[in-house]
Amino acid sequence: MRAFSKLGIIAGAGDLPVLLAQHCRDSGMPVHVSRIKGMCDPRLSLYPGSDCALANFGERMKALKADGVDALVFAGLVNRPDFSTLKPDLRGALALPRIMAEMRKGDDALLRAVLAEFEREGFAIVGTDEVLANLLAEEGLIAGAEPTEEQREDATKAMAIAAEIGRLDIGQGAVIVDGLVLAVEAQEGTDRMLARVHELSTHIRGTKAARRGVLAKRAKPDQERRVDLPTIGVKTVEGASKAGLAGIVVEAGGALIIDRNNVIAAAEEAGLFILGVAVDRAS
Repeated sequence: MRAFSKLGIIAGAGDLPVLLAQHCRDSGMPVHVSRIKGMCDPRLSLYPGSDCALANFGERMKALKADGVDALVFAGLVNRPDFSTLKPDLRGALALPRIMAEMRKGDDALLRAVLAEFEREGFAIVGTDEVLANLLAEEGLIAGAEPTEEQREDATKAMAIAAEIGRLDIGQGAVIVDGLVLAVEAQEGTDRMLARVHELSTHIRGTKAARRGVLAKRAKPDQERRVDLPTIGVKTVEGASKAGLAGIVVEAGGALIIDRNNVIAAAEEAGLFILGVAVDRAS
């Protein structure tokens, strides 16, 4: 991991920012948690930092610089806002036109534009995987029983479909059952996609008694990998189980497993496998 004096965590919703803050505290790494108002887990209030509205770039940057932060990691869910309702400060007002110009190109372009604003101010951007390398999925069987040949075929196709929608900057996930595409992920996210699968007829999806098909999660082929790597957690396993799936396949070295021990325990209790596969990042 590159050297820096103090790490700033730009914190959205979910468990990942909390894990990052805990890691910094436990490892003795100086940290400033820059909480996005109205989005963050309450546990983050236990860590040193500041609270700023989403569009207040100047206020956020000033607080970070005043505390000696020279590197930033972006973590947690931030839903695309209604830009017409934002009330930015002066620095935010300068940034928003550039960000909005990129927004129509897709989420990845939007994220790159946001990162560029902080890089203009001299902050280095650090990937979550650089700080928490132990969260990266490894290659091979991670949980459950070895998938069958048919399940591996579904996994291969699901990863290919996820790559295609990723290339178009649509999403990072896909569900395949017996070779049939049941769902692809877009703005609704993985949990709601799995809920849609559960609502489908059991003629085309699996059940808890007869599991079929897989969920695939992989990074977009041209993705900005310092932010928004695909993640799975216990809730993902629960959603896949409810949808009657047999397993989850993720990109080895390109997806994060949050709360790994409990994810593995939940998968094995439900009778699901979790598989990490290497992918060609150009495909």
